[in-house]
Order: sequence, then structure tokens, then C-alpha cells
Amino acid sequence: MRWNNLSEGPTASATPALFGTDVVTRTFDTPEFRGITFHEVRARSIVNRVPGASRMPFEWTINPYRGCSHACVYCFARKTHSYLDLDTGIGFDTQIVVKVNAPELLRRELASRRWRGDHIAMGTNVDCYQRAEGRYRLMPGIIGALRDYANPFSILTKGTLILRDLELLRQAAAVTDVGISVSVGFVDPAMWRTIEPGTPAPERRLDVVRQLTAVGIPCGVLMAPVIPYLTDSPAQLRETVRAIAAAGANSVTPLALHLRPGAREWFMRWLATHHPRLVRNYEVMYAAGAYAPKWYQRRITGQVHELAAEYGIGPAARPGAHRAIREPAPVPAPPEPTQLTIL
Repeated sequence: MRWNNLSEGPTASATPALFGTDVVTRTFDTPEFRGITFHEVRARSIVNRVPGASRMPFEWTINPYRGCSHACVYCFARKTHSYLDLDTGIGFDTQIVVKVNAPELLRRELASRRWRGDHIAMGTNVDCYQRAEGRYRLMPGIIGALRDYANPFSILTKGTLILRDLELLRQAAAVTDVGISVSVGFVDPAMWRTIEPGTPAPERRLDVVRQLTAVGIPCGVLMAPVIPYLTDSPAQLRETVRAIAAAGANSVTPLALHLRPGAREWFMRWLATHHPRLVRNYEVMYAAGAYAPKWYQRRITGQVHELAAEYGIGPAARPGAHRAIREPAPVPAPPEPTQLTIL
């Protein structure tokens, strides 16, 4: 593993270091972490500006982890592992970088006179509630800091472990704008088991929506990805939107599969193994780049929005737009976190 490219070089033009030099590598011989290696690092910064060329609808992010044991075959963040000379396939799924000083570093950055209190998005690169969070518990300190500085934020997750922090989220929502979205692209159990093998099942993610909504915290669903030829039939879209509506989501926003370098190669290998008849279809559909053709994106968006309207929900007004909860409802004791059991 190469860390040298993240260290301060001998010249003034060298890229600033992201991590300190005291990297600790650990493995844990427990069922939920078997086969996973954790690289514990001390980050130099934790609030990161999104590149100007990005399509993301936000400017600042926090990513306490690199790599993700959710192991979603299509994950666009796989390319980021190549910056550390790590494999973007199985290495991305099993070599997890943990920024152990994230909460204390965030408090320092929020207290800086240069910080303007802008919205911060989390879970936009890798999931901040992946299995590692069950051990390292970075998110309570992060949410607590954002609450204490009344700094608006949003979280996107596939992880049910977010329910552990429900009380902290309620407290934060009482003083600032908090947006929660759960990612559920489809509800087909067979597809889930092969393409998102490390995540909680879709119905368990929808239960997160129910529980957040029940205590007055609005929760939307990012219906992503919609996978061409595999989860995009009219019947499949209807089944997914119906389930999202039944869970009480306040919005549903569809997103068609995109295949960036790093993810593209890993996904196409998976496709050749599980659905070889579709390989040529994908080569044609994604011949022009990482994104599905505009006509396909418009078709999926239109179909999902029509179904959402039929079931009484709609798209988010704008990404990250969520109201704060000024008079939160009493919070029942949350169930034991079940992030580590995915069945």
C-alpha cells in the first residue's frame, strides 16, 4: 500500500498530505469483519470541497472512511482506491481506511473563522454507516459536532446502523437543517444478494425510513441505481416505488446507473458472469461515457415521478432540501443496531 503519494514532498509544489505518517493496520477475527483489513490514519483535514467540475449538488463533504464493505458492484467511488495504489475491485471492498480523528478534527474546522457554516453532505462517496462504523463509532462525534455548531448537514446511507444515532439526529434537527436519505434502487432480493452483497436488505433499509419518519425526521429515498435491463421494467419500477411510498418516504429521486472508471471494469466483469447476454447491450448503452444516454435518464425519471405522484410522494424540491424539526416528537428506544447482519 502506498502512502508516500499522500505525504508532504520536498518541494513547495508537492500535493499537501492527506494523512499523517502513523498508519496502523488492523484485522479482526470476527465474523462481521473476517477478510477485512482496516488502515487507521489521522487525517489532515476532514471537511472537503467538492471539485468544481463535479455534478454533485453540494460543495462540502465529510468522508470518515475510504473503501466500503458494502461491496456494491457498481459503486462509483471505487476509483478513489487507486489513489492509494489499492485495487478498485476486491481491495475497495476489503481494505478500509479509517480516519480515526475525524470527530475532533471536525470540531476544529467548524470553529475556524474561515468556516462559513455551509451545508455538509455525508455518505456521498462511501457509506459512513458501513460495517466499520459499528466498531469505530465516528458518526456520533461527527453529528454531535455539527449539532453543537448548528451546522446544516445531510446523510445518504444504505446502513441501518444510523438508527443507533437517532437521538443525536433528533437533537441536531432541533437546531439546524438535517436531511436524511436512504438509498434503495430496487427491492428484488435476488438482485440485492448478487450486486449489493454487503448491505442490509432493501426492506430493512425501508424500515429505517419508517422509523425516522415515525419520530418526525423527514426521510427521502434515493432510488439508485436503476439498472438497465435488470431493474428498470415498468413492473419493477412500480414495485419499488410502491414499497418506498409504503415506508413513508417524503420524496423519491431516481438515478440511473453510471459507470465511472474503476467501477465500470468491476461491474462489467460481474455482468459477464451473471448476465452475459447483456454485455453487448451495456457496451452500446455506455459507449459514450460513464452515464446512460439522456433519453434513458429522462424515461426513467418520468416513469418514477409518475408512479411517485400516483402513490402520493414526489421528488425532492432540491438535493439537500429538508426542513429542520423545531418541536421533535419523543423518541422511543431504538432497537439494537443490526447493521452487521444483512439477511
